Amino acid sequence: MLTIITYSLPIGPKPNTSKRKKSHKKYPYLLRNLKIDRPNRVWARDITYIPVRGGYLYLVAVIDLYSRFVVNWSLSNTMTGEWCTEVLQEAVRLHGVPQILNTDQGSPFTADAFAGYVINDLEISLSMDGKGRAIV
Repeated sequence: MLTIITYSLPIGPKPNTSKRKKSHKKYPYLLRNLKIDRPNRVWARDITYIPVRGGYLYLVAVIDLYSRFVVNWSLSNTMTGEWCTEVLQEAVRLHGVPQILNTDQGSPFTADAFAGYVINDLEISLSMDGKGRAIV
């Protein structure tokens, strides 16, 4: 007997995980013409959402752009700067400190607490994709 299981995605607006708060600082894109020739030179991270019954779960992933290895990831039912910082702290603990961290301009990444931690505490250069960068 063949059972077909289907479900429909919710219809409505999707969470905007890349929206930057106007009061947050925007950082320059540092990867243009950069040769990524070794592990831990550049990490990238992004947040996406997964629709579930009653709402969404957020998935953040940190990837080493040289090896394409996911150095850390996490699921959460809320999208906060603290959560983003904890995921990065664990990635650094497990794999060392990258030279550059590239993100989009989403508010969890442009928040002063997160950007300050990356730049001042970890001494990582922070790079941000420009508007529309993912689709170019």
